Amino acid sequence: MSKISVVIITKDEEKNIIRCLQSVQWADEILVADTGSKDTTLQLAESGGARVIKLSWDGFGRTKQKAVEAAQNDWILSLDADEEVSPELKVKILELQPQLHEAQVYKIKRISWYLGKKIRWCGWQDDFPLRLFNRKTAEFNEKVVHEGVKTKAKISLITAPLNHYTYPNLSDHVSKINFYTNLNVEEKYSKIKKYTITGALFQGMWKFIVMYFFKQGFRDGKTGFLLCENSAIGQYLKYLKLWEMRQNDLTH
Repeated sequence: MSKISVVIITKDEEKNIIRCLQSVQWADEILVADTGSKDTTLQLAESGGARVIKLSWDGFGRTKQKAVEAAQNDWILSLDADEEVSPELKVKILELQPQLHEAQVYKIKRISWYLGKKIRWCGWQDDFPLRLFNRKTAEFNEKVVHEGVKTKAKISLITAPLNHYTYPNLSDHVSKINFYTNLNVEEKYSKIKKYTITGALFQGMWKFIVMYFFKQGFRDGKTGFLLCENSAIGQYLKYLKLWEMRQNDLTH
């Protein structure tokens, strides 16, 4: 039977790591790859039964791939610290484990919470990240942000849910918006492309329209509105920062 390593990258995740670790105690290995925590993440991970290593930060894709390469087993379940394997998902993975084959990889249904409320719409209802795979036939891409697993193996779906506890409060979301937009700018910026304030405004408005109307975010009530609004602000800021970067290039 194939052994499974759960691989988690962390940085200052003391509020989340215990819940995540408790949900994967069934795994053959739990590997926590830390990228510079200043809180109690490392101590909590070790006391939670994880093997802890330290990695330099090299963007999400490359850092996650380095963590995958450090695992003891070829079969990988990749998690973020703010995620939790549901009891149903645990049962499904253990059912699959005796028949895992490296020519097969698995996307897993992810259910997310925002400000403490379960989000059923806003586009999040279609979230199936590829998380269970064999590292011989799949690997993370090198994207700094919005990383993913690339593979030529056959992809199957697991509908038993992976729970995702995103932003517990607005302050946390605002902080992450700044962090992720900085990463996006680093990855997307081109000196030959024209960025405008009007374009940034349009990108933000379009993001809201898609999430709130087309993806039916209005069905999630006030929380859905806040999620769509703040996601739109993030999109606007990303393109505004691209514009600012372009202006800096033009004046130097």
